[in-house]
Amino acid sequence: MTTNTDAHRTRPSLVDDDGTAVQDAAGIEHSRQLSQQAGNPPPHVPGYDVLRCLGVGSFGSVWLARELNTGRQVAIKFYSHRRGIDWSLLSREVEKLAVLYTSRNIVGLLDVGWNHDPPYFVMEYLDNGSLAARLKEGPLPVEQAVPLAKAIAGALVHAHGSGILHCDVKPANVLLDGNLEPRLGDFGQSRLSDDQSPALGTMFYMAPEQADLQAIPDARWDVYALGALLYHMLCGQAPYRNEASESRIRSATSLTEQLTEYRRIIEESPRPGEHRKQKGVDRVLADIIDRCLHPDPQQRSPNAQVVLDELEQRDQARAKRPLILLGFLGPILFLLAMTWIAQTAIPHVVEAAKANLIDRQLAGDEVAAAVLALGLENDLMNRLGELEQHANDQSLHESIRKANETPSDQWMGMSSPLAQWQLAAVERLGREDRAALDRSWFLTNARGDQIARFPADAKTIGKNYAWRSYFHGHVEEYPPGTDPTDIAPRETPGISSAFRSQATNRYMVALAVPVWDDAHTRVIGILARTIDLPDLLSPWEKRVRGKADEATRFLSLVDAREGGGFLLDHQWMTSEVMEGMSDEEVAQKLRLSDEAVRAMRESSRSEDFRDPIAEAGLDPTYAEKWLAAFAPVKGTGWVAVVQERREEALQPVGALNSVFMQYGIAALVVFSVMLGILWYLIHRASA
Repeated sequence: MTTNTDAHRTRPSLVDDDGTAVQDAAGIEHSRQLSQQAGNPPPHVPGYDVLRCLGVGSFGSVWLARELNTGRQVAIKFYSHRRGIDWSLLSREVEKLAVLYTSRNIVGLLDVGWNHDPPYFVMEYLDNGSLAARLKEGPLPVEQAVPLAKAIAGALVHAHGSGILHCDVKPANVLLDGNLEPRLGDFGQSRLSDDQSPALGTMFYMAPEQADLQAIPDARWDVYALGALLYHMLCGQAPYRNEASESRIRSATSLTEQLTEYRRIIEESPRPGEHRKQKGVDRVLADIIDRCLHPDPQQRSPNAQVVLDELEQRDQARAKRPLILLGFLGPILFLLAMTWIAQTAIPHVVEAAKANLIDRQLAGDEVAAAVLALGLENDLMNRLGELEQHANDQSLHESIRKANETPSDQWMGMSSPLAQWQLAAVERLGREDRAALDRSWFLTNARGDQIARFPADAKTIGKNYAWRSYFHGHVEEYPPGTDPTDIAPRETPGISSAFRSQATNRYMVALAVPVWDDAHTRVIGILARTIDLPDLLSPWEKRVRGKADEATRFLSLVDAREGGGFLLDHQWMTSEVMEGMSDEEVAQKLRLSDEAVRAMRESSRSEDFRDPIAEAGLDPTYAEKWLAAFAPVKGTGWVAVVQERREEALQPVGALNSVFMQYGIAALVVFSVMLGILWYLIHRASA
């Protein structure tokens, strides 16, 4: 997957500070205008669920999507900005990607939709980003850089064998998969081996002979770029690149002058030698890089296969060194190795297994938390959407008008459409699997006086609720019973701050939307519905918990807004427990520290989570360490938490450690005896 813009597909006239050829002034202005257009989701793509935009370019945008049949994530590139696109170049790029789909080191093309509006093609999504982003952190050690270079060389061998020259190999075009394996992408500048048209690459990765608008593509261009890439990985920057050379190129006023200056820099500068000073770079590896970077293409390695063979031969030669040494050390080294395994390696293996198991468990918890958060978000948004539809109903407007003309002590007997709507919602929610029901529906006028409620309650009809956050839309609520005349009703749909239910003593929220007059110039009322947070979460309990016991794995909900930090729901917070706590006690004991809230907002997981109930001293059974995953519920300021007991999750590792120790000790004893017998026989034979 790549999110690079499509500027390289047009004839460039300038070079940016990073050395990449870009568009002329007119093209830049056109691209800027296009990129400022709203990134609306594209039309439905059969077989895919489009999630979010990854990047916007001159000719369209790249979106993250989920394949419905398999659930895997993919990148879909939509060509929504059709004007100015050379469709023959785009179709040729797709054809090249289709030819190269069998290589594991080339970004895979999964699907094409040229007949779709807009046209698109589907690629692998690689979530670890580009090699360029990784190199911003600094150079790589040899043991990481060489395998990456070998994989990229293998990709070039495959491409060249298929008759395709990449012509723009650079860190930004190398993407890393989940295992940090490289994938070569962006074949927008590529050429067929028999193609005579030039193809500009990127400054400081481009072979000097390639920096010519009349140059004929050559496989040795990719060899030079491969050497420059390996040099960059080892040294932290591309060869010949420094402030002086960049300044010389920028001072040129046209593309032709810049290309000429680039060739002159390579011709006049000393051959790069910084790679020979790097730790772990031996003479063989340095010579390979030198042959790749030779300015004269006739002196350069002829193709990527030669480079790959040389790197393989180097690895094989280095692999033989330990075997020779081992042959000298013989049985003593063998015994020492076994001793080390028994005393040291096994604990390391167990720790590695523990870390891997924790990572896998947390990955599962992250998925569960994300599903929970998305489910809550969809549920809340659906309920808000239903309220918005009803807010435009004329019968609701008529109820508000009649209430304004009727004394408040007669509102209890007035009719309203709330009962009909609430019963219809109950019927709809009942058809939806695991959907939670509302506790009530109610309507207030523009002053905050409750006009109607279903189920009806004489204690609330006529009472003013302008102090409630569902009415004014602020985060904080005013003191109960006050009549803040300077507070206006909300003008946008939203969710209130959580408040305690008088029926269950647990937390609930109100979903509220404004009711506008017919001219949509004035808010005449607020339509709202309430739901208990435990009821909202309960449909997800079993799905999140899976086969685990409720004391081992469960979910909770936290208000993580700025100034918030409050536990909204937890399996400990039963009605019986909450009934025995005053509002002051709840506000004090269920508040989370700023550090805990910050960790939830800034991270998606924790392998050393401290349960808030135990931290508040409310229940010591939650005092042990937990694995936890966090996911924000969009539009609410909440964070969904899935947590499981760390000790329970690591039980398989404890059993593995016991087995390792038993077999390790037995093996050490056996080998020690065998070694003693061998030494005894050698001693007798030599006596």
